[in-house]
Amino acid sequence: MVWAIGDRGPNLKLPLAVDRYGLDHLASQRAPPGAKLMPCPTFGPAIVKLQVDGDRISATRVLPLLDTTGAPLSGLPPAGTDARDAEPALDLDGNILPPDPGGADTEGVARAADGSFWVGDEYGPSLLHVAPDGRVHARWVPAGTEALFAGAAYPVLGRLLALAARRRLNRGFESLALSDFGTRLHLAFQSPLAHPDERTGRHARHVRLWALDTGTGALKAEHLYPLDAPASFRRDRDAGPVERADVKLCDMAWLGDGRLLVLERISATAKLYLVTLDPQQAADPALSNPATRPSVEEMSAADTLSATILDKQLLLSTDDHPEIGPDLEGIALLGPATLLLVNDNDFGIEGLPTRFWRIDLPESLIRR
Repeated sequence: MVWAIGDRGPNLKLPLAVDRYGLDHLASQRAPPGAKLMPCPTFGPAIVKLQVDGDRISATRVLPLLDTTGAPLSGLPPAGTDARDAEPALDLDGNILPPDPGGADTEGVARAADGSFWVGDEYGPSLLHVAPDGRVHARWVPAGTEALFAGAAYPVLGRLLALAARRRLNRGFESLALSDFGTRLHLAFQSPLAHPDERTGRHARHVRLWALDTGTGALKAEHLYPLDAPASFRRDRDAGPVERADVKLCDMAWLGDGRLLVLERISATAKLYLVTLDPQQAADPALSNPATRPSVEEMSAADTLSATILDKQLLLSTDDHPEIGPDLEGIALLGPATLLLVNDNDFGIEGLPTRFWRIDLPESLIRR
């Protein structure tokens, strides 16, 4: 049994809407930066229970995310403070849809022992604590951004470090994992932060991994994960130019004993890495202060980072397994030596089906 989550719903950039779907009236549309067409604005995120029986996978339960009134959440974005952190949604006529302070772009999920869920969101970025029936207990957002979510029909708490608000557009929280009997939540930003600016984030190569106290949201540890050189993702490199900003983290799984399995990819090529969250490799707490200069990202972009970074061990590259398709975005541990991978088909807007791959490893990932 595996728990999964869908994201905000079908969305596409205007050129795709024109070229693939013939929405020619949008050809001359001057859309705001980062805008996406959302043809089903009432669509909302949902948690799904998947049953794995041999080579067959079936959805046995669907839990739409609900606010405290029982109404489903939408996938529409909340308001932003400027073009850097706003992602406008457009209707089929190219009109900007009104922001939804309670909307979420859910990308990652971790189930706690009590049946509740932690859900990662890219908009805020934010964390939603969700009851077993799908109702949102609370949404944790970066401190100082609470006003952007005013009007949401559930509690909004500024428990995340203010630094989290520096995520790059559409590069919030996708990777979540619980440890220590559910008292610690591990999460990774998808990319280096845009800190202090977007250009710096696009040229940096170290991603922040946080461990949070699930009771308070307090940062317990920060580790710095080094991204691989873009040219090392062979299938992507062979398909066209690649750059640092293309590399991202899309999921992770807790293996116990301080170890995580991390999914790093561009598009066609994905790599699975093992990392150990050694306390001796934790970053200086001062680096999580937004006022610290130079920032991690500034030093990373300039290749002058002197902070301790995580060691990582390659487990698998899909460049060596052409039978594994592109756009992997989910990993689950089915057994000590068995993994389940799934792609993100973006609701089939470009004709891509949802596919799963079972990986049988020669050795157990779980230490006895």
